[in-house]
Amino acid sequence: MTTATAPLSSRETYRDVLLELMPADERLVCLDSDTGLFNGADFGTAAERYVNLGIAEHTLMGAAAGLARKGRIPFVNTMAAFASTRALEAVKLDIALNGLPVRIAATHSGVSAGHLGPTHHSLEDLAVMRLLPNMTVVVPADAAATASLLRQSLHLPGPVYLRLGRNATPDLPTDAPPVELGRIQVLRRGDAVTLAACGPYPVHAALAAADQLAAAGIEATVLNVHTVKPLDTATLLTAAEVTGAVVTVEEHWRSGGFGSAVAEALAERSATTVRRIGMPDAFASVSGGHQYQLERAGITARAVVEQAREALGV
Repeated sequence: MTTATAPLSSRETYRDVLLELMPADERLVCLDSDTGLFNGADFGTAAERYVNLGIAEHTLMGAAAGLARKGRIPFVNTMAAFASTRALEAVKLDIALNGLPVRIAATHSGVSAGHLGPTHHSLEDLAVMRLLPNMTVVVPADAAATASLLRQSLHLPGPVYLRLGRNATPDLPTDAPPVELGRIQVLRRGDAVTLAACGPYPVHAALAAADQLAAAGIEATVLNVHTVKPLDTATLLTAAEVTGAVVTVEEHWRSGGFGSAVAEALAERSATTVRRIGMPDAFASVSGGHQYQLERAGITARAVVEQAREALGV
């Protein structure tokens, strides 16, 4: 009798892929901030290239920049809330300014650490990171996409911000097309409205909303926008021109994040109605699990359906 394997979170998938890649590529270095993610990990012949610098995120980024200057490809492990705020000056001036190939693996993103409260929620990081020149911003929607996008990012010459969650999230449909760095993944095609989502639960909310809309005779295109920067404006524009209305869904404050990136891109190219679903402009007043926080904030299929109907006037 076989036992089903428990799904891995995106951060665990990232860890396992990195452990596989490091022995085969001497350029790869793993810098940790005492996250515990690599406790007991077997790096094999790459063991000397794992360094735990402790809870010192600014120092972590500076050390990564120095190693990158010397030809290494450092993977930096810390929580998203700290990568995008506490360590921002070093990310901006040491890494992004110099276009260095540092990979920032930012775990516990969004409200995936919802039980820890606002100090550990990361709802500003997409806004921050997408504004930095030279930075690539990637938000995988499931574990398989995490592995694929991580491998694809190795060839990039500049820095990458990899937004990862805390716990396992549902997989995307098995018939989804392959994920390709820098290209929007089209999960469903329709001619009435475009649902553009970023991140695991927002993508699943968009897919569930598309099913509900289809039951009412409203066919939606569903886009998994895993690469926030550079944004695949060609695919986005094509979908917007077919449908005429776009609803964005993200696990981030509505200001400055993924929805804002979509609205900016379309405002310059297309007369398209854009409705944005994101976290409200407030700090969470209560602690709670990941899905509880999202439901409480209205990041749900129900909200997507409502916004789509309002955009279409039906």
